[in-house]
Amino acid sequence: MSAPGTALLNRPSLSGGGKGLAMQLLLAVVSGGYAVGAALNWGSEEVAHVMGDFGLSAAGLLAAVSCYCYARAIDSRERPAWLLFAFSSLMGATGNAVWGWYEVILDEAVPKPSIADFAFLCFAPPAIVGLLVLAKRPVSRAGWVCLGLDSWLIGGSLLTLSWSLALAHAARTAQTGAPGSVPRAALSLAYPLLDIALVSMVLVLHFRRSAANRSAVNTAIAALALTVLSDALFTSPLLSAEYQSGQLLDAGWFAGSLLLAYAPWGARRAAAPQAPAGQVREERPHSRPITGSLPALTPYLAAAVCTLGILYNVVDGRKVDRMVVFTGCTVVLALVIRQGIMLLDNIALTQELAQKENHFRSLVQGSSDVIMIAAPTGTLRYVSPAAAGVYGREAEHLVGTELASLIHPDDLGRVVHEVRRFLAAPPADEPTMRIECRFESGDGDWLNVESTVNRHQGGLILNSRDVTERVRLQAQLQHSAEHDPLTDLPNRALFTRRVRQALTGRRAGDHSSAVLFIDLDGFKAVNDTIGHQAGDELLVEAARRLQDSVRAGDTAARLGGDEFAALILGDGGRDRSAREYQVHEIADRLRTTLSEPYRIAGSEVRVAASIGVAFADPGITPSDLMRNADLAMYRAKAGGKDRVEMYAPQMQAEVVRKAELAGRLRTALHQGEFALLHQPVVSLATGEITAVAAQARWRSAQGILFTPAEFLRVAEYSDGSGAGSGGADALRTAELGRWLLEEAVEQAADRHRAGRDVPVAVRMTAQRLLDRSMPLGSVEALLTRHGLPSGALVLELAVSDPRVPFDDLERRLAALHRLGVGISLDGFGSGYAAISALRRLPVDMLKLDRGLVEGVAESARLHKITAGLLRIANDLGMQSVADGVDLPEQVAALRAMGCTHGQGMAFSGPLDEYRLRRALVRGTFAVPGGAVQPALAGGSPGGSMAIRRGSHHETPVPPT
Repeated sequence: MSAPGTALLNRPSLSGGGKGLAMQLLLAVVSGGYAVGAALNWGSEEVAHVMGDFGLSAAGLLAAVSCYCYARAIDSRERPAWLLFAFSSLMGATGNAVWGWYEVILDEAVPKPSIADFAFLCFAPPAIVGLLVLAKRPVSRAGWVCLGLDSWLIGGSLLTLSWSLALAHAARTAQTGAPGSVPRAALSLAYPLLDIALVSMVLVLHFRRSAANRSAVNTAIAALALTVLSDALFTSPLLSAEYQSGQLLDAGWFAGSLLLAYAPWGARRAAAPQAPAGQVREERPHSRPITGSLPALTPYLAAAVCTLGILYNVVDGRKVDRMVVFTGCTVVLALVIRQGIMLLDNIALTQELAQKENHFRSLVQGSSDVIMIAAPTGTLRYVSPAAAGVYGREAEHLVGTELASLIHPDDLGRVVHEVRRFLAAPPADEPTMRIECRFESGDGDWLNVESTVNRHQGGLILNSRDVTERVRLQAQLQHSAEHDPLTDLPNRALFTRRVRQALTGRRAGDHSSAVLFIDLDGFKAVNDTIGHQAGDELLVEAARRLQDSVRAGDTAARLGGDEFAALILGDGGRDRSAREYQVHEIADRLRTTLSEPYRIAGSEVRVAASIGVAFADPGITPSDLMRNADLAMYRAKAGGKDRVEMYAPQMQAEVVRKAELAGRLRTALHQGEFALLHQPVVSLATGEITAVAAQARWRSAQGILFTPAEFLRVAEYSDGSGAGSGGADALRTAELGRWLLEEAVEQAADRHRAGRDVPVAVRMTAQRLLDRSMPLGSVEALLTRHGLPSGALVLELAVSDPRVPFDDLERRLAALHRLGVGISLDGFGSGYAAISALRRLPVDMLKLDRGLVEGVAESARLHKITAGLLRIANDLGMQSVADGVDLPEQVAALRAMGCTHGQGMAFSGPLDEYRLRRALVRGTFAVPGGAVQPALAGGSPGGSMAIRRGSHHETPVPPT
């Protein structure tokens, strides 16, 4: 990490930094003020004594209180050290207070020795023990031995030098002096000896201090060092004889006490913020190389100091003191022992380093990844042997090569940018980086290589691996996820993204782009007739034609099944009508191309194409644009197929309106707003009520009943191939049909129990009868649950969809027919499937379509058609029912043609349950023209609407 980056990351907050600076300035001002006052002798001798005694005592007491409070505030292994520092400062404060008591209060000389001397002597031992507590604890016995040897090397050397300079003279004075001189000499020796021990611990701790709370410990060491320096000056022969309280020497003790008081709190504010949890902060070197080598030089420096002490005695011509010789010998012995221990440790470390080096060399050389070291200039300094297998190049040939020369030119700019950004970022924020680019192999190919990059001495370490196969697999998976597996055209997801891109970016203002939705008409018949394999071949060929027909910048896609789409990008023109004409021509040409015959499985197959076109209007979204094209395509299919339809806003409005109507239909069903009415089916010969036809009516909020014709048209549209929510609308139609059948059977059962036995006819489409949502056997279960005889139910079957499977329908109707359920072919004469239904289905009666009845009395042509259909019914032994018989002349004409039954306003409209029962009590309606025998024989001229079994060889079941 660069120094500016480190300073930026670790700088304290502005508030904390301001308070710390203010504290430091205050400390400097107070200490400087005391020094200036001491230098000027405080203006008078009395003030000097007060400041030199009680001022120092106050500073020491402040340091004691500060260290004690800090020890109470922390909870770690440092607490005993700060308590000892507090006790040491308290002893210093006590000594100065006693000194002041004699000099200031009693105004007499301080006796030697005194209680003050005892307090001053108690200053050093707690401080020494506290420094030992703060020292980094050795992890082995050899470490403890080295710690003791280092302490003695420093202390012994200082003792030798001090003894040679001053202490020997004090010792000789004590031996030959007057009575009472021995205690004073011992006292004078005790001070420097304790100071030497304290200095030794300060120096040892400086090189062995623990990493915890380093700033506070450094400040405390500085404070103790300043105090020891002042002690050393005080014990020197030059100053000790002339010392008086309040002199400049006291400023050193005063500043040392204030610095110790400041140490824990000021350093605590300036401490760098902790790294977040889970983040390892990179540690900077704590010292420069020369400072880091000082611990190794300590023994030699100590021996040099010891030698200087001995040389001083020799050069001065003095007799070498035994104390000096003894101390020097022990220092030399300690140095030899320490160097022996260090030699053994170095041998062990060298062996361990060799083992680790061999281990990592084996890992690097045996790794399948290529490990490369690049210099800051980009030149490769080292390449692992794996390069031969990965890159096809020998590692020796790559060493000295420029890394940039191996990277693909198209990737080089991106790689250089990423590397520069990585090197500029703080290592703590981004320790590693991952880069993927193309490397040149030995045979000239380009390999996809993924590299993990780390910093290394201003350069880079790259751990690289070949990921070419993975990249190819990812490309294949991406292609498969975005393309249709059969035709290899873009699928819906990719097409939607292409449409979104066409509506945004630089094309956002171009509203001439268009989307085409294409549906192949008649494709299902291809699957049903010649098989799905042939259908797939047709889709592939249609996709090829579509792809060949669009321009290079346009997109052709398969959305699913036989639905395709095309995105025609705009040309930037502003003439909307010209652009619509151009796109319509493209769509019509595409329709013609897709409608040409296909050669499939040796035969010629034809399908048509219905195409919807929508333009990218301002502000339109991709989903809305595709929905508009879909609506236009379904309008093309509804308009006759094999055509092109342009989207118009009213298409969406119609869909919304029908969706709202379908929603109202479902709401009406759930809230019970539908009512069931019955219209009598009357014998045209006798006027007798032979059956009732169930019909649904919607009851408005005002209680008015009206025909739900519009709702039913919506439902029938949804049952077909309409766009939008066809599935949901079909569900609503199913609910309506289910409700109609259940209500009709339930009310018919009630009438049956009341003695009004008349069959009920319920209209049902063939699609609904075969719908899987209507479980097999549901009609039978409904009859059983309500106790209605099966012969009392007639199903009016409407067959209008050519997709209805007649085989399934025939099996279903045969099962119902065996139970006695009557089958009526509804809408006879209008549907394409009428002849097929008559030929294959077990039909009991025919119900003429309303369109055949309305003009039967006026149109001779329609009269002949209706008469022919009725003749077919009579020849097959079936009864016939005319729907929509509203006029007397229609009754007469139909009865003359042989129609057996009629239903319409000529007899009665739909009745509620009360009016229906009254009509059933009456039993008959007046027949216009009187009772006349039909011209054609067949059917029952009167009585109930009997279910005949003449066709299909079924056993007749008498009506209920």
